[in-house]
Amino acid sequence: MSGVDSRSLTLTVGLWDCYNSMSLLTKHKGYKSVHHLDSTKIRNVVLLSHSGAGKTSLGEAMLFCSGVINRLGSVIDGTTVSDYDPAETKRQISINLSVLPHQWKDCKLNIIDTPGYPDFVGEVKAGLRVCEGAIVVVCAVSGVEVGTEQVWGYVNEANLPCFIFVNKMDRENASFFNVLKDIQAKLSVRCLPIQLPIGAQKDFQGVVDLVQKKGYVGTGTQLQEVEIPSSLVEDVVSYREKLVEAVIEVDDELINRYLEGGEISDEELYRCIKEAVRQRKVVPIFVGSALKNVAVNLLMDAVVDYLPSPVEYGSIKVINASTGVEETVEPMAGAPLSALVFKTMNDPRVGKISYFRVYSGTISSNSQVWNSEKGAAERVGQLFVVRGKTQEPVVQLVAGDIGAVAKLTVTGTGDTLSARERPLKLHAISFPQPVLSMAVHPKSRADLDKMSTVLPRLCEEDPTLKVQREVDIGEILLCGMGEAHLEVAAEKLSTKFGVEVNLELPKVPYRETITVPVKAEYKHKKQTGGHGQYGHVFLELEPLPRGSGFEFTERVVGGAVPRNYIPAVEKGVNEARAEGVLAGYPVVDIRVTLYDGSSHPVDSSDMSFKIAGAQALKKGLAQGQPVLLEPVMNLTITVPESFTGDIIGDLNTKRARVLGMRPVDGLNIIQAQAPLAEILRYAVDLRSITQGRGTFAMEFSHYEEVPPQIAQKIIAQRTQSQSQ
Repeated sequence: MSGVDSRSLTLTVGLWDCYNSMSLLTKHKGYKSVHHLDSTKIRNVVLLSHSGAGKTSLGEAMLFCSGVINRLGSVIDGTTVSDYDPAETKRQISINLSVLPHQWKDCKLNIIDTPGYPDFVGEVKAGLRVCEGAIVVVCAVSGVEVGTEQVWGYVNEANLPCFIFVNKMDRENASFFNVLKDIQAKLSVRCLPIQLPIGAQKDFQGVVDLVQKKGYVGTGTQLQEVEIPSSLVEDVVSYREKLVEAVIEVDDELINRYLEGGEISDEELYRCIKEAVRQRKVVPIFVGSALKNVAVNLLMDAVVDYLPSPVEYGSIKVINASTGVEETVEPMAGAPLSALVFKTMNDPRVGKISYFRVYSGTISSNSQVWNSEKGAAERVGQLFVVRGKTQEPVVQLVAGDIGAVAKLTVTGTGDTLSARERPLKLHAISFPQPVLSMAVHPKSRADLDKMSTVLPRLCEEDPTLKVQREVDIGEILLCGMGEAHLEVAAEKLSTKFGVEVNLELPKVPYRETITVPVKAEYKHKKQTGGHGQYGHVFLELEPLPRGSGFEFTERVVGGAVPRNYIPAVEKGVNEARAEGVLAGYPVVDIRVTLYDGSSHPVDSSDMSFKIAGAQALKKGLAQGQPVLLEPVMNLTITVPESFTGDIIGDLNTKRARVLGMRPVDGLNIIQAQAPLAEILRYAVDLRSITQGRGTFAMEFSHYEEVPPQIAQKIIAQRTQSQSQ
């Protein structure tokens, strides 16, 4: 501490790392600097679970054990480091991913807490993309839930080494062995206990480590070694044997020795567990209580011991932006720079903040980098490490580490930062497409003026949000992953950007057309003082096949309509077809032909023929047995086989047609077509029917005629709304 006066001890969390001095945080036992220049001493781990299983509480307990915080925050009270957003404290759920860096043993742990609610899956995908390991949290009472199965699927897709942490062992009705059966039945038989609980519910005290064959009781870092309870001895022997048999498969020599009755040392077992985890041959199951902080420190030990560092995880495949050729770079500080921006936030005070993961090379504060996606240089200011809402300045970040920087100009989520002389592109994050759309209606004129600049910033923060401008129906649509997702987005518009909006179901873009060919005549004749008005046209209207659009032609002979007035007729027809005669919807799939008319040498004008063309079209539409058309969508629905009957039954109530079905790995993929009007809320309906297990994709197929009885209701509603 030489050279550090008393004032330097009161530096805020945001300054300690930059000045390389002690802060008040050093008062907490076990605290060390979280700034590492050694990629082998970094562990990037994403926390995943069904909503409410305790990820955020687990992250909080880790911070407490490492000495970063001196008291455990509460999700209910809104006092956790991770859930600091007003929407999170209000709902008592995670909405955004949070990075929780801390020091444990001699390693830096970048723990990423992600939302468990399925609407915020984009945050989960981003967290998975930048980590080498995952911890799936399972509630000891509820067992494997829908969200657990979903995140397990994401882990398998990402091919990540994984732990399972059975949480809430202190809760009433907690049962580790019931949950263990559930895990092995629903997730994988590769999931094997590496710990067993000592007690359960109110009697839960600690755990038995199956590798060391030792018992530990207590809370926090104050665990005491105890004898294994006699009631557990038989289970310890049995489950340890299963663990040993599974993990030594990675070493042929040890397999032979084991089969011959030889002993396997603890060191050899540790090595095999680490390799089996890295190869995803085994998923160790840990047990504890995040809220009571029981055995969390042992889980952190295991993260350091068993999960791979960025270096151990292996080399990275990149695309050279200048050649388009795939290359390989090593996750080392001395390699060429490649860093992926995985999250963007707009802070009202700081501006745009870009979260990034360095995959190779080193990035420094106050430097210049190259955005290889946009092909543009970026000025990097002060780098910092983020923990919840706090920002800690750092001089540089090396391969494997996670940090953030403010005020990048062109960079967005999914972009790669590299060196201009070696422009590398990392594979971008795969975000799901939105499944629910709502119309955004500003509450005031001022809100309308702001919306055009604010909505893109909202989508910049969350790539699973999309904005569509529907000119035909005069609405702006906000598209997301579900009702809660869009509600939170609307709240964010208000709290962060000061824009008040209402969300409503969007209007359906109906169309009108005719079913029989007709001819129509209109003579516009008006005599006033001076020049009068005269325009006279004959139109022929023919229905066209669906999807043909609109055509205007002419076959006037003998100059009945002078050539210079024909464009005016076309303009009048085009303006009139924007509002059909049934319910005021645009007219499509017809050909309009101007074939005759007459003019006046003095009174004819462009305006007169424009009016005549418009009125003739309306007469023709009314005579052509007009019908209403509705958009029909293609649906691809993926559901577990057990829900297939319910889905088919529901589709039948929605005027849908099932086109086909094929089974894939215990799931059914159903192809169907349904009118858009019937499936505006299908994302909500599907989640309800399948308990969240079903997914779907939707795209426009074609327009077809609305059944007469339904068309009458639509026309009546439209007429009523227009008259109000």
